[in-house]
Amino acid sequence: MTEAWSGGAFGEHARCVLAGNANFMTLDGTNTWILSDGERSLVVDPGPLIEEHLDAVEEAAGDVQAVLLTHGHFDHSEAARDFAERVGCGVRALDPEHRLGAEGLADGDVVAVGDLEVRVVGTPGHTSDSLSFWVPEERAVLTGDTVLGRGTTVVAHPDGKLGAYLDSIDRLHALAESREVERIWPGHGPVIDEALAVLGYYRSHRRERLAQVEAALDQLGETPDVAGAANTLPRRVVEIVYADVDPVLWGAAELSVRAQLAYLGEL
Repeated sequence: MTEAWSGGAFGEHARCVLAGNANFMTLDGTNTWILSDGERSLVVDPGPLIEEHLDAVEEAAGDVQAVLLTHGHFDHSEAARDFAERVGCGVRALDPEHRLGAEGLADGDVVAVGDLEVRVVGTPGHTSDSLSFWVPEERAVLTGDTVLGRGTTVVAHPDGKLGAYLDSIDRLHALAESREVERIWPGHGPVIDEALAVLGYYRSHRRERLAQVEAALDQLGETPDVAGAANTLPRRVVEIVYADVDPVLWGAAELSVRAQLAYLGEL
């Protein structure tokens, strides 16, 4: 039986406030992360526009210096502007559409509150604007939807790209291999204390899925093709590769299959 996840305090500088938007895609709900030097804070992914959630985040966060977004999906970003206006700060994101104020975010940026540094790591793939936030002092990385606390994530084709996603997992794996990252603070689901093992699994799982998709194409006598929304090939591949998965998840699986087919078509 899966243990329930409810957030909490982690390390010396982090707190997770869990939003009440649980469903089959968001798992227990969206994790809103608060990173604090003890006086000031950064709020990562305020999540959905649920007043009770934002009240809880504001109470836990104290003096908020900025809101940061891992990516623009609604379950992470919907409340960002409202919350930032409420506490009097800006919203920083890779995609200008989601910003409030002049400051964005890009790979290599460093955001600090007091002595606490948060380093921005570009991790596109789940979406084109996906970022992770590495907290060296905690040997932890906030991954948004790039790595989940339970299960694996969707590469959200066509905005998401499998090649970019594989590169991003390799980049995070290298950080874990160097011991600069030991823990993963995900956008959904529980904290991961064995970062290297989970990132290794993510790498092997994606390669196995690709092999399964290639085998399904052989079985169907087809070549990789995702042109046109009416193309039925991705669904037929899903029915073979994900036959043991609850059909309620097949819509999400089809997004990943479309990304896999696009990737194979470019090889």
